[in-house]
Amino acid sequence: MKYKSVFDIIGPVMIGPSSSHTAGAARIGKVARSLFGREPKWVNISLYGSFAKTYKGHGTDVALVGGLLDFETDDPRIIDAIDLATEKGMKIRFIEEDALADHPNTARVMIGDDKGELELVGISIGGGKIEITELNGFELKLSGHHPAILVVHNDRFGAIANVANILANNKINIGHMEVSRKEVGKMALMTIEVDHNIGQDILNEIEKLPNILKVTKIVD
Repeated sequence: MKYKSVFDIIGPVMIGPSSSHTAGAARIGKVARSLFGREPKWVNISLYGSFAKTYKGHGTDVALVGGLLDFETDDPRIIDAIDLATEKGMKIRFIEEDALADHPNTARVMIGDDKGELELVGISIGGGKIEITELNGFELKLSGHHPAILVVHNDRFGAIANVANILANNKINIGHMEVSRKEVGKMALMTIEVDHNIGQDILNEIEKLPNILKVTKIVD
């Protein structure tokens, strides 16, 4: 196995005690916050497997909420994240699920406010690394460790190629790309991880394409 950096081996700089249960959880929360685009007013988090059994002792609960508050993994405020969120009026609920998940460190995060809602499933795969495996019912594979864009679009001929052409014309290299759809010809989701952050001008260009409904950026 090849490692890109020493942090792939020893894990990230973080508030302990566990890279998988704390740092990974914080990153799941932070990705949810990034995709939602703002601080949520309410949070329902379902925990599965090892997360459900040890989340209080390992700080998974405060880490998830810390991520939703946009804290980094090494932010000392994570320890008090639930109290800080509650002071802001955020309503938080944790649910210990008995059902078996595909991965033992799984969290289903549901957040929202008066303007909208978001639901995602994230897994912590060790060493602070995560994968987002579901977003609003769409299956995907998003690491959260690279700049990425999520493109909601109508499932039409040429939609994917048009987005790829804009990235190519702007010399943006695609590292990983997946497309998920619930039904042929209906709404679909492109998940595109890239090597460099994408400027708003490029996002605006993509949003103007035919059949593109929404573009969301995740910054590494």
